[in-house]
Amino acid sequence: MPPLRREALDPDPLVQFAGWFERAASETPLAEAMTLATVDGDGMPDARMVLLKGFGPDGFRFFTNYGSAKADQLAGGAGALVLYWRELDRQVRARGQVERLSAAESDAYFATRPRESQVGAWASPQSRPLASRAELDERVREIEARFEADEITRPEHWGGFLLRPRTIEFWQGQVGRLHDRFRYVRNGGEWTIERLGP
Repeated sequence: MPPLRREALDPDPLVQFAGWFERAASETPLAEAMTLATVDGDGMPDARMVLLKGFGPDGFRFFTNYGSAKADQLAGGAGALVLYWRELDRQVRARGQVERLSAAESDAYFATRPRESQVGAWASPQSRPLASRAELDERVREIEARFEADEITRPEHWGGFLLRPRTIEFWQGQVGRLHDRFRYVRNGGEWTIERLGP
């Protein structure tokens, strides 16, 4: 890959991200897959894959069950994410404060989901023990019967989060592990950019 140079970076990291994401979406499978890292009440780290479902000047959006382990851990108000595109030898890391999206924003996204995913949002007791797969399948049948002839509305226990980044790092792989890394750091309303050692 060609080197990543400071002069090629946009002053706004979300604009820079948009360019990288657009290319990744056209050249890599499931470009929106990202690792979301959190910390629980005992200080133990946790991580899992989620899907990026929007981004803009305010940050990165994703959705989940508000009763899940990740949501419990996000109640602490902070998180980190990583997107990695192997085919481009690129990754983006972001850390910052996390807040719930409004009910209206969550409703709007929920309405775009496939019906099967809407049913799943109602049926899954995410991160909670299940006696068997049969128990989950029965919950799915109950929800399908409940909404058989109706539009499926968003359950109150499901919705979105916004990660407002304080730092965003762009990483471009290079030969000999001498990668190009640039970190944007928010200072008030401004961003500063620094090169990091590989």
